[in-house]
Amino acid sequence: MQYRRIGKSGLQVSEIAYGSWLTFTSQVELDGAKEIIRKAFELGINYIDTADAYAGGGAEELLGQVLPEYDRRDYIVASKLFWPQSDAPTNRGLSRKHIVDSVAISLKRMKLDYMDILYCHRYDPETELEETVRGMNDVIDQGKVTYWGTSEWTAGQIAEAVRICDEKGWHKPIVNQPLYNMLNRYIEEEVLPTCVESGMGTANFSPLAQGVLTGKYSGGRIPDGSRGSNNSQNMWMKDQISDIELLDKVESMKPIAEKYGLNLAQLSLAWILQNPGISSVITGATTAAQLESNVKASGVKLEAEDKAAMDALFPAAGPE
Repeated sequence: MQYRRIGKSGLQVSEIAYGSWLTFTSQVELDGAKEIIRKAFELGINYIDTADAYAGGGAEELLGQVLPEYDRRDYIVASKLFWPQSDAPTNRGLSRKHIVDSVAISLKRMKLDYMDILYCHRYDPETELEETVRGMNDVIDQGKVTYWGTSEWTAGQIAEAVRICDEKGWHKPIVNQPLYNMLNRYIEEEVLPTCVESGMGTANFSPLAQGVLTGKYSGGRIPDGSRGSNNSQNMWMKDQISDIELLDKVESMKPIAEKYGLNLAQLSLAWILQNPGISSVITGATTAAQLESNVKASGVKLEAEDKAAMDALFPAAGPE
């Protein structure tokens, strides 16, 4: 496993991280989920990503059953807040109150004294940005959070948050967590350059486009048990898994993958890691073996001609 600094911070994260969305307490049985977490540590993954919204807090609670087995100094835990946690108007968004309340509950679930990264899961248009930034600064000063970040914010929103921090002398965000993969490259236009300029790293989610980039849907087939076969989980990929031309393009990358001794999923992850603005790729896995396969993308160096060929297949389309 190779490690990278998150932006200009001193925090070193594994190139491959493990994310708990749509896995813990939903797709994966409890014992299987615990096995995956333990396998992650065994493989050198030191960054575990979760959120209060995942499985209604269940993902954080599961981590609380496993994390105490490990030396707290050896791993990084990130959680997020924004989405409603109840019907109460105070139990959502990015107000100072909700930040304080959310951190307390998340730490209790995970049985931690502090978390390493706290992400704003989305931008909150109903709360003044200065209040949100101050709230993040507060929980860092209190020792409950070490760093903070953004997720799915625009370049302008990120830049404004950094400006406020500079003006007030508050802790600046160190990382952004956007959707990013070969099929969705919108961050390359404005978001990623803004993060690099601001000294922030990027830890992206959905690197395999919900499995489309693994090749499992080639020819339009939908394997039993796959996310594409689950109507409650395939809302983001319905069009893609029925697009034969797109699936054929994915399949056409096999010779490149074979050149490096990789499969299509590993190649797709390695493609992301060629971008120096990326600190870590957050992958999901429903089995320990799947996770073990993902980490083989770490440390791969693609030749310029192969990277260019992949870029040509799935060119960046500009901001969405």
